[in-house]
Amino acid sequence: MKIVITGGKGMLGRTLQKEFAGNEITVADLPEWDITDADAFMERLEAEKPDAVIHAAAMTKVDDCESKREAAFRLNEEGSRNVAMAAKACGARLVAISTDYVFSGDAPKEPWAWAETDIPAPKTVYGQSKLAGENMISMIMPEAAVLRIAWLYGAGGPSFVHTMVKLGAEDGPALKVVDDQRGNPTSCKAVAGAIRFLLGRPDISGVVHGTCEGIATWYEFACEIKKLVPSFKRGIIPCSTAEFPRPAPRPANSALRKSVLNRNGMRTPPWKDALAQFVREEFRF
Repeated sequence: MKIVITGGKGMLGRTLQKEFAGNEITVADLPEWDITDADAFMERLEAEKPDAVIHAAAMTKVDDCESKREAAFRLNEEGSRNVAMAAKACGARLVAISTDYVFSGDAPKEPWAWAETDIPAPKTVYGQSKLAGENMISMIMPEAAVLRIAWLYGAGGPSFVHTMVKLGAEDGPALKVVDDQRGNPTSCKAVAGAIRFLLGRPDISGVVHGTCEGIATWYEFACEIKKLVPSFKRGIIPCSTAEFPRPAPRPANSALRKSVLNRNGMRTPPWKDALAQFVREEFRF
């Protein structure tokens, strides 16, 4: 299969290159590929004639998006429109990556999780721009799959896991980690598995949730990392979101329910299992 990966140099893109290594892969990333240049992107994609496009390019720094609204929408909305138009013209299967930030995050605690049919109401520019991109894709190419992911970590980082492993090995006081935000810690490898499934099921279209199974807070996530990493010597203390104000508000609950995948016979791995495998492979513990 010929696969084009937008944003292929990023953390998820690097994992996708490895996981789909048996296929003919084209990395569509800057400076050679620019998804905001509609004509140039169309010309390049038509020359490639791919069977599938995995659209992972995005402006993902949540706080930067707040101060750079125009840039966020140019990349996340207009860029997604350009990718969808080009994929449509080429007759390629499109799987586009989106985010839990399309939801408000104002939801009860566990066992609540957002389903694909729940109504988005993003509170951040990042979430708003990604939702606008989702809408562009569904309008131009309704047969595409939009895969929402969250709390992502992968080989090489940067990620919460890499930060915790680094800080945990240093001398210093106990680390404060937020304990009132809930979500699904998710490995890039698990996302690659969901994408592989969707590429093989062109009958599945629309929004699909693709995070790992199970819900945790950032504090619980950090505690699990500490348990897996022998060099982690610092303590971990739970704290509230209010103690760490950020330009973009973080959702209190952004856990995603995998209704579409489960209904079609696919289950993502439990988050603790995926994390343990990642730590073994990434840090050789």
